[in-house]
Amino acid sequence: MVEVHVKFESNGAWVASKLEITNDHITLKAPYNCDVPYRFITDVIQENQMNQILTIVATLESSKESLFRIRSVEKTITVLQKLILLSCNTYRTMAYFMIPTMCDGVLATDAKWKKGAVTVLKTGIWFICHDTQVCVPLSDVVGFELTKCKVQKKEVNVIKFDYADRHHGSEVVTGFISSPLSMLQALFNFIQNATKDKDIMVYELARLNDQAAQVAMLVYSGVNSRDIEEMLTLSSQELDDIYTILLKLHLAEVVLVRKELRLTPKGVRHVSETVKPLS
Repeated sequence: MVEVHVKFESNGAWVASKLEITNDHITLKAPYNCDVPYRFITDVIQENQMNQILTIVATLESSKESLFRIRSVEKTITVLQKLILLSCNTYRTMAYFMIPTMCDGVLATDAKWKKGAVTVLKTGIWFICHDTQVCVPLSDVVGFELTKCKVQKKEVNVIKFDYADRHHGSEVVTGFISSPLSMLQALFNFIQNATKDKDIMVYELARLNDQAAQVAMLVYSGVNSRDIEEMLTLSSQELDDIYTILLKLHLAEVVLVRKELRLTPKGVRHVSETVKPLS
């Protein structure tokens, strides 16, 4: 057993406490005062890029899910996170993986295959090895397919998946997972089932007219709203209507609300006085 200093979130505040780590469970001290067996943990959410906040979801009593937010130094969170990911109640398989490998069709210069565990939880796909703990949120997955690719001049079966990398401006990047075909098929089916509620239905796609599709492509390319209006000869209201369609279909999210201003009489007087020629 190992005891570490942590902070737990309780009623909107962080409370200093301790956490005990054993082979089959963790014990959360006050204010929680409970044991959480690894087999009851159903989700792990990494909230902080600095790897200092960890959220775990567990089914403890009467099949009701409980959420625990834990804060500590990076080393403690990293060790705890890896232990939970390799022991929790979820689908897990050993495989080779390479992420991210491609960005805008260009192979990353530091891309290399790693061997480790691939774990699929409720909100994300985790890739774990001796020097890596990376999560790809399911909500960021753009698409995936069971296909083949060449590795050292030999064709191997892989799952190819594209996802929006939020750490790099939501650029779409590509990763690969490789393992024996039977294991790969099982993993593919599990990912497919985990993301089925995020699929875009055919009738939803049909609602995207050519203009809306053009707007989606321009947004993907990083073009701002004002430039989109000029390029497609759209008014602000027309573009807002198209944005509403993309939002309703969960094809986009709001990252910035642009303000349109009109000067008050006081503002008009101020500008008028400012531009008056000096006598």
